[in-house]
Amino acid sequence: MKLPNPDHSLRAHNTLGLESIAEAFARVASADHLAELLGRARHLGRPVLALGEGSNLVLGEYVPGLVLLIDLKGKRLLWDDGRQLRLRVAAGENWHDLVTWCCLNGFHGLENLALIPGSVGAAPVQNIGAYGVEVCERVDGVQVVNVQTGETTYLDNTDCAFNYRDSIFKSPAGRQLIITAVDLRLDRQAPLNIEYPSLNVALPTAQPDHRTVFDTVTEIRRSRLPDPGLSPNVGSFFKNPIVPDAQAAALKSRYPDLVIYPAGPGSAKLSAAWMIDHLGWRGRECGGVAVSEKHSLVLVNSSATSAAAVLRLADAITEDVAASFELELEIEPELCGVQRGAVA
Repeated sequence: MKLPNPDHSLRAHNTLGLESIAEAFARVASADHLAELLGRARHLGRPVLALGEGSNLVLGEYVPGLVLLIDLKGKRLLWDDGRQLRLRVAAGENWHDLVTWCCLNGFHGLENLALIPGSVGAAPVQNIGAYGVEVCERVDGVQVVNVQTGETTYLDNTDCAFNYRDSIFKSPAGRQLIITAVDLRLDRQAPLNIEYPSLNVALPTAQPDHRTVFDTVTEIRRSRLPDPGLSPNVGSFFKNPIVPDAQAAALKSRYPDLVIYPAGPGSAKLSAAWMIDHLGWRGRECGGVAVSEKHSLVLVNSSATSAAAVLRLADAITEDVAASFELELEIEPELCGVQRGAVA
């Protein structure tokens, strides 16, 4: 018994376009195939990494174990009472294609999350969010397979331990769970969420409908963010820091133009983009990686082949922010096959 496709290139499977070699690789299009491959990996004692579209990953030069490209497809209506509905979507479906399909069919609640790169299965892992909405608000639960046991189980919304750009799937135990399907709770009469400032200003009418919100979000993202297909990137590279109100107020007194968003009782969310811009990083390039001219949260790979160059620029930015604002930026993408601080 051996693993399939040894020494397989992952360059086409990560949107940063980094050179990376998997010890073994397989595309998974069925539950039976997934079970068989996981059994092989357990028998050989090799780790497993599940990939979607590779849009939130920084891959090292070598990824040990079996890399599985989750290509499970399909959508199924679980129930529908004429107003609300529950939709089960396979993990390999493209996220933006799903949001588009839901909008066209009058299944609302996801419009603010249009044009976010990646697969449906990756959305709960990162708890993707944009323009005042997070996917956790619409996730009823997820179907998962345990890498270590092969058992299929179900986690409801509470089990997923969602937080800002975080979930149980980023914990050590959660990393052993492969999401195979996501259940979404949608609503034909969902209220619009248009309070986010840049979205509200961009809306072409004072009384928009769901399709208008979808179209506007899509237009904003296309104008403000570089296309990963043309300029390799993983979207926002840094999280917006959440700090106590007192710390936010102190920073605001020093930097009156600092952009601050509400983040729940006693807390405030600071704009990482504003801080990076303030420090003059927009457009700066280092080792084949640059801060995007379009949006300072995005690092664009122009010629780098390894994670070292990407993390070197990220570290320089976080060090500068720490020195000026006395807080540490966290990165959004997952590191696979590489440890931060372990690159020269």
